[in-house]
Amino acid sequence: MEGPEQPIKLQSDLGRSLARLISLATLLVVLGLLGALGWLFVIYPDSDGPTGDEEEVILEVPEGMTLRKLATELEGKGVIKSARVWSTYMRMRGLDRHLRQGKIRFRIPMTPEEVARYATTRLGRIQIRILIPEGFSRFEIAERLEEYGVCPADEFLDATEDSSLLASYGVDANDAEGYLFPDTYEFDDQTKPRRVVERMLANWTRRYEELQEKYAQQLAELDGWTTHDIITLASVVEKEAAVPAERARIAGVFWNRLNSKRFLPRRRLQADPTVQYGCVAVPEAAPSCAEYDGRITRAMLDDRENPYNTYRHSGLPPGPISNPGKATIAAVIDPEDHDFFYFVARGSGQHHFSKTLRQHNIAVRRNNNSFE
Repeated sequence: MEGPEQPIKLQSDLGRSLARLISLATLLVVLGLLGALGWLFVIYPDSDGPTGDEEEVILEVPEGMTLRKLATELEGKGVIKSARVWSTYMRMRGLDRHLRQGKIRFRIPMTPEEVARYATTRLGRIQIRILIPEGFSRFEIAERLEEYGVCPADEFLDATEDSSLLASYGVDANDAEGYLFPDTYEFDDQTKPRRVVERMLANWTRRYEELQEKYAQQLAELDGWTTHDIITLASVVEKEAAVPAERARIAGVFWNRLNSKRFLPRRRLQADPTVQYGCVAVPEAAPSCAEYDGRITRAMLDDRENPYNTYRHSGLPPGPISNPGKATIAAVIDPEDHDFFYFVARGSGQHHFSKTLRQHNIAVRRNNNSFE
């Protein structure tokens, strides 16, 4: 009578064992999922991104682009390591339906969290690192700020003409041209244009105070020259001096043209960049600027209607034509002492300098340069 009880007990033991195995497997799965989620939300966001030869990757994100498409492009450009993992991370956080549109600049390397911040509008402002090169005009700065997503170009230009803002920094001019100090700045994508101008003016103020302290004696000897005059001349030198070593020499040339009775026509800088700036700043004033495309023509050099034409008007132009750096301002304050009156480009950004018009004409023919 005891025989049938053994199989029943065996089945019961097998059932309990199977149940324990299922429970263990379930626990392992749950633990695995929790571990994966923990890694995805705790470790992955701040993990190192891929490195490469590029320091920046620019992607155009059109309206309607899917997260999958964006992630694939980011992986292909070396911004993220895995499109699949990054996409999962974005979806789990509910960021896939809030992609930022337009041109986005991703720095290399970036963590997945940084990439997410740049790719979506839900994580707040993004920091934008932007270089404003020496010699950029306010018009060129405006274009770069808009290109990098800092602020609209036209709103920035309006802010550069804010008389109360200029007065607060001691700028006695109609606009901030010449006082937007070239440097590398950190802005965010919601920076007000006025704040951008303030940062640049404050930077200029600090740098110029340093120059005033260092060149106090030289500045004292510039009788009758205002700060605006110095910055105006420096802005011209900045556009002409492609090689840093030539800044003080080119500044000396322009000082010679302004002060010497030997140079004719008297006190004319005869600088091509001033003519070009007039075609950008006041194109309506000069008929020759009607078809200006960035290149200078003989008609532009002959046009007296252009107030910035230093071939036809004596002395300094009406105001700065670019934003000079500290070294160029210093070169104007303390120029090289020489007898050169002319210079012409001879390649690699360097110039040939001459003392007489005859020597200059020979150098022009030798370098196949029509102007200067």
